[in-house]
Amino acid sequence: MNTMILGLLAETSIHPGAGQSAGFVDLPVAREAATDYPVIVGSSFKGALKDAAEQLVPNGAEDARIKATFGKSDAAGDLLVSDARLLLLPVRSLTSQFKWVTCPHLIERYERDQARRKRNGTALVVSCPKGKYLGSGAGMLFLEERQFDRHGDLASSLVDLIGPLVPHKSTRERLTGQLVVINDDDFSWFARYGLAVTARNQLNNNKTSNNLWYEETLPAESLFYALLAERRDGALEHVWSVFKDRPYLQVGGNETIGQGWFAVQRVEGGK
Repeated sequence: MNTMILGLLAETSIHPGAGQSAGFVDLPVAREAATDYPVIVGSSFKGALKDAAEQLVPNGAEDARIKATFGKSDAAGDLLVSDARLLLLPVRSLTSQFKWVTCPHLIERYERDQARRKRNGTALVVSCPKGKYLGSGAGMLFLEERQFDRHGDLASSLVDLIGPLVPHKSTRERLTGQLVVINDDDFSWFARYGLAVTARNQLNNNKTSNNLWYEETLPAESLFYALLAERRDGALEHVWSVFKDRPYLQVGGNETIGQGWFAVQRVEGGK
């Protein structure tokens, strides 16, 4: 079975909605049930891909190829789509520029997803004690209000593993200096409590509040990836052709206020 991994670098804030409130947050982001990591569920991601493909079809026309790839109400399509999974979360640093933060579990999971597409390579074993970090720097690192002590350097193979997911060359070159690995439990705290929560308001004709709500978003520079496969030859190339001239994809809510835009990168080398 042919497969393809797409790297998704957030160019704007992202709101993959959960469809229900959580605590004081009226519109939280969707999260994985077991880990609480933010996620873009496969059905939502597939819908965004289909919408992008349909925008290339002339108004009023029906494209049999779109139906074959994405399916229709009474028949499954040729494209198989995973959830878009988080790999790097940008976190504000009080001692340096922001850091791309990840953890051993996310790295291990990405390698397992690479193995599903029959990628050959040596497994990268990464570990980090609680309260420590792996990455460049002179010593102490503050991420938000939390303090971390330096445990060691990043393996160069980690940057080589993640780099192909990032679309822009200049951005890839910043990985070595801005990527840090922290303990799984420490990362979980940032994934749960480190996202922006914004108050939004709807005003009536008298310019007074008609509806106030709180909305959670993922920050720009977040890095996700998704694994795609095909039942029949041609579905993956159809999807990738959508990005040939404009490698960007809008996912999630709030498109009209500029949210949800990803730069898309195809990771080569695997079937």
